[in-house]
Amino acid sequence: KTLGIIGKTGSGKSTILELITRSYDITTGSIHLGNKELTSYDLPSLRSFISYVPQNSFLFSDTIIENIKFGNFKATKDDVNRVSENSSIHSDISRFRDKYETLLGERGVNLSGGQIQRITIARALLKKSKILILDDCLSSVDAKTERNILSQIKKTKRDETVIIVSHKISSIMHADLIIVLDKGIIIQKGTHKELLSTDGFYKKFY
Repeated sequence: KTLGIIGKTGSGKSTILELITRSYDITTGSIHLGNKELTSYDLPSLRSFISYVPQNSFLFSDTIIENIKFGNFKATKDDVNRVSENSSIHSDISRFRDKYETLLGERGVNLSGGQIQRITIARALLKKSKILILDDCLSSVDAKTERNILSQIKKTKRDETVIIVSHKISSIMHADLIIVLDKGIIIQKGTHKELLSTDGFYKKFY
């Protein structure tokens, strides 16, 4: 299923993701994944089945295709084309003179912010993962492109857990469950429809 997480800056959204990926461990309580405590997984195996697109996407000084294949070096050109279509970046790449062989500057300086985000989403989609995490990584794309990407993710990631953190309700409104955070505490949870029918942060923010 898909989980949407929303809240003010500093409410704890990114902290949840850092705990899931074990950037650091909790000191009290427990987190379970597949009925096993998270700390029982060794880091390489845990992270092998997580695809994570951070807020500040990083691209290497290499070709576009190699940047995308960083998610799965065994992927074919057809695989790369498919995930690029799903992340709405294929048509942009096709307009470049060298297409997928276009050489990028460090951190993708010759691309727009939206193009960088969509390439890193394609990279994450190429990785065979059980959990896909999108950490406010649609902030630089327009509303129509955002809808297309989220629609494709919903179609192609039916057997995976998708976690979307965003400052925009449009990014999470179709999630199966939405949680609203404030100062590290869940203050509301439910579907978009349920949250709109209740007075509180979500309805006011909407």
